[in-house]
Amino acid sequence: MPAARKDAPPLIPPEKVVRAPKGSLWANWQVEVSAGVDRKAKDRVSLDTFKPGEKPWSQGKKDEDKALVQTLATEIDGLQNLFFADGRHKLLIVLQGTDTAGKDGTVRGVFSQTSPLGVHTVGWKAPTETERDHDYLWRIHQRMPGAGEIMVFNRSHYEDVLVPVVNEWITPEQTAQRYAHLNDFERLLTETGTVVLKFMLHISFEEQRERLQERIDNVEKHWKFSQGDVAVRKQWKAYQQAYEDLLNATSTPWAPWTVVPADSKTHRNLMIATLVRDTLKAMDLRFPPEDPALKGMRIE
Repeated sequence: MPAARKDAPPLIPPEKVVRAPKGSLWANWQVEVSAGVDRKAKDRVSLDTFKPGEKPWSQGKKDEDKALVQTLATEIDGLQNLFFADGRHKLLIVLQGTDTAGKDGTVRGVFSQTSPLGVHTVGWKAPTETERDHDYLWRIHQRMPGAGEIMVFNRSHYEDVLVPVVNEWITPEQTAQRYAHLNDFERLLTETGTVVLKFMLHISFEEQRERLQERIDNVEKHWKFSQGDVAVRKQWKAYQQAYEDLLNATSTPWAPWTVVPADSKTHRNLMIATLVRDTLKAMDLRFPPEDPALKGMRIE
């Protein structure tokens, strides 16, 4: 990890790089921000307004989109190296979505060219017994990126306002309390130099059916399928409502949500790669000053 820079210029406020500019294409897919859990009913955003089959970033042809994803992945790699050398920033990328939404595929497609020295990934599963002995954010905080690091979450702390809510393991009052916890947690992160990019991968009911069926029909994908996937699919409407509620309660100025239409795997990767690239470029990354001790040095 790069050493802290005493001469480092002030960081650009995280919300300056994660808030979509007004009138931009990104703004059409970013959930309007609020101060927290008290969004008024008339200002609520409906998940139905985001169509999972749309392709706003597409160039028109699938092969062109795939080629552009590879170009962006290479560009992200170059920016990640500069990000690491700069050493002032920390970046957390949250990939959240239902089963088969494409979280694994996004990691493979968008970050295929990046070095594991600077980009790390965590795939969150059900908490262990040790993790359950602590508060539900204890395990999350331990995996936050350090200076110069990019951390990608495959699932995230938002599982704690999805699974328990849908299965009615916590009350509405406890759910609201957790929304407030999550907002405060992310505020802490951003106020101490972490940029938080949150993507909700949005697929349709029919697309999920096709992807689950493919896992059954293709022997090489059996490992991806479990009988529990069928039970969770029966809770589709409840999960969509839980997602809509969390988007409304936790899209904040410091960590807004972006909904990614993800029925197309290629478009999903294209959109996220574009926004990650644009976010990195907006950080005003720079190499550290030259080391005077290296001037004129020759290696024998």
